[in-house]
Amino acid sequence: MRLKILNAKFLNLVNLISIKCQRYFFVPANFFIYGGVLATAAIWGGSFVVMKDALEKQDVYSFLATRFLIAALIMFMLRPRVFKGLTKIFVIRSVIAGCFLVGGYTFQTLGLKLTTVSNTGFITGLYLVFAPLISWLILKRKFYKAHGLAVFCAALGLYLIAYNGISLGLGEILVLISAVLWGGHIVILSEWSDGKNNYALTLIQILISALILILLSLFNGFQAPPDASVWNAIFLTAIFATVLAFFMQTKAQSVLSATAAAVLLAMEVPFALIFGLYFNDDPLTLRIGLGGSLIMVGMGLIIWWDNKSKNFSN
Repeated sequence: MRLKILNAKFLNLVNLISIKCQRYFFVPANFFIYGGVLATAAIWGGSFVVMKDALEKQDVYSFLATRFLIAALIMFMLRPRVFKGLTKIFVIRSVIAGCFLVGGYTFQTLGLKLTTVSNTGFITGLYLVFAPLISWLILKRKFYKAHGLAVFCAALGLYLIAYNGISLGLGEILVLISAVLWGGHIVILSEWSDGKNNYALTLIQILISALILILLSLFNGFQAPPDASVWNAIFLTAIFATVLAFFMQTKAQSVLSATAAAVLLAMEVPFALIFGLYFNDDPLTLRIGLGGSLIMVGMGLIIWWDNKSKNFSN
């Protein structure tokens, strides 16, 4: 009971700060929502640096299974009564979202074994295109010209950063399926995340992902984390790149459209480049810099259009 009261007070404080910032500092209406999605993209971009060495010592499925299982246990221990009062339709929708999420990871991993890292990075980023297409073609949601321009800028930036020529084979097809699934996952969260049960929705997704990844790791022969450095990477990615990042994404998508979320999440690529440049001395070329700039232009267009639309409606 005391925890609920503190949580309510904290949320009221955040809302008050948001209103004051909008009024006195001309902060965009969804400033904290945008910040949450960008923080998610930054965490995911930075996680590549953390995971790189660990994945040389432990296979991908075993690493992901351990990461998601620990993330699920942490979330459940923080709120052991999280499943109380959930409706059947809510649980079914959460399980479907979890299947799309883990499906993206699975097909990407299978494809990565059969194609190059650069091909995988570029094709995976096409969720940026698939999310608005699924939303528009299947669900008949509005697709504004500004959104189209933002998607074009971000996709072109992704092309400049990651494209090195692609010959379509089985590996590329598998990664393409993962991009479709992640695009579908973004659309699902925008449609089904109502802002009321974000914690439960996030936990069920992570739990379903953990169960499926455990089965896949057992099929290939589960490998326990071999040393402390791998355990450190697992706990860091479980807490920040899984619990925190997926919760922020789920919360934000109760407000943002699928297109807006996809463009903002594409900032994961520039963040990965920045972290790689700083920590691993990765090369920075004019093409990569221009690509990152175009993705940021796409992000800026989304924020500008969303705030223009809200000001017009008000």
